[in-house]
Formats: sequence, C-alpha cells, structure tokens
Amino acid sequence: MRVAVLSDIHGNLPALEAVLPEVRREDVDAIIVPGDLYPGPMPADTVRALLDLGVPLHCIHGNGDREVLALVNGVETDWYRAAPEAWRAPVRWTAEQLPAAQKALLTSWPATCRVDLPGLGVVFVCHATPHNDVDVFTRLTREDLLVPVFAGVDAALVVCGHTHMPFDRTIGGVRVVNAGSVGMPFGEPGADWLLVGPDVEFRHTNYDLARAADRIRATSYPQAEEFAANYVLTPPTEAAMLEAFTSATFR
Repeated sequence: MRVAVLSDIHGNLPALEAVLPEVRREDVDAIIVPGDLYPGPMPADTVRALLDLGVPLHCIHGNGDREVLALVNGVETDWYRAAPEAWRAPVRWTAEQLPAAQKALLTSWPATCRVDLPGLGVVFVCHATPHNDVDVFTRLTREDLLVPVFAGVDAALVVCGHTHMPFDRTIGGVRVVNAGSVGMPFGEPGADWLLVGPDVEFRHTNYDLARAADRIRATSYPQAEEFAANYVLTPPTEAAMLEAFTSATFR
C-alpha cells in the first residue's frame, strides 16, 4: 500500500494539477493532506480536483484551514483580530468562496490522524507538531528541544508540513518527515510532495510557472500578485527561511 502526501497546497490549483498525473501513474491507495489546503487563490477548484481522483482522501486541519473554518462559522479568532489586514483578507476571501458542501467537508477534518500502512506501520499525521498546528521547527532545530514534543507518539513515522521545506530526520528515535509544500514551496520553484510506503520517497514536480502565475493573477484573490510573484515564480530561498524559522521557536 502506498499513499501520496500533498501538504500545504494553499489553493494553488496549477501546482496541484501538475502533481496529480504523477499521483495517478503511481496508482496510490490514498492521499494524505497534512493541512493548509487553504487559504489560497483557487480553493474550491483545488478541493474538487482532489475529490475527483476517486481515492480515499485523509485531510487534517492546518492553521490556515482552522482560521478559514472559524470564519465559515462566524467566529473571529484571537489571531484574526490581531493580524494585519493583509493577512486577514486572504482568509476571509477563502471562507467566502467555499460552497456549502466544502464547508461541511472542512468541518469534518480532524486536527491529526493516524493511517495504517501495511509493510510500514502506523503513520501519524500532524500539521506542525503533535501538540498543535503552529509550532515551527526545521531540519536544523536542536533535537533535544524537540524530543519532549514527539515523546509518546506511537507510530512508525510522523508526517508533517507547515514550514514548506522537506526534511527527513529522527527525533528521540521517532522518524519525522516534512512533506514540504505543493503550492507555496520555500526553496526551488515547483511542487514538493511525498510517496509513502513501504519507505519515504521525496518528489519535486516542475510545472509552467509563468502560466500558473497568470492564472493566479486572473483570480480575485486579495494577494494574487504577491502569491504569483513570491510563492510561484521566485519563492523564498531555503537558506533565508531556515534562518528565519530555526530560531523562531524551541529556543
């Protein structure tokens, strides 16, 4: 049994459309999305593309999904009230775009999940860490700071996302892999994702970035130009984000 792990898609339909033919060729048994399908420029069509594959779909909430869901339910979280308008607007816009069926689907997603893969064992899926969906750690974060966070996780593998940079490391005897980001990678432009079972295979899919940027700019997404320029055409470098993230938490 094998699964495709597609994390942090962020409504980037062109990136997902580039990845899905590869997923189909691999004849996977399920798709795991470790959060942050939202917010993004083409949210409803992105979910439809995943559902149209016709294979079991395991989605969990990332912090972005959770904020979108709160607005769907008419709730302004502490984060939303304190955030600058440039951050609030994409979340609000995304919540307004979702049809009723997708709002109900979003409500049904858990915070974490466990998937049993014969030949590998139980895979524990979280967005950031087993504790919450906002903690930030990278391949460079000191292991001794992370051991308490992953202590007690009874699984053959932990799969996460959130920081948009792939890695494979062991924390206190637990193998932890980050799937990177399909829609907003930090590092090389394109789409990062995983094939899991019986081992872990990191994948990077290239696609027509200029055409994707044009499609994103044609949407009414509040940050369409910024998204196209800064997350599709010229994403932040891994070095810059490692410097920013590695000291962000667990100090």
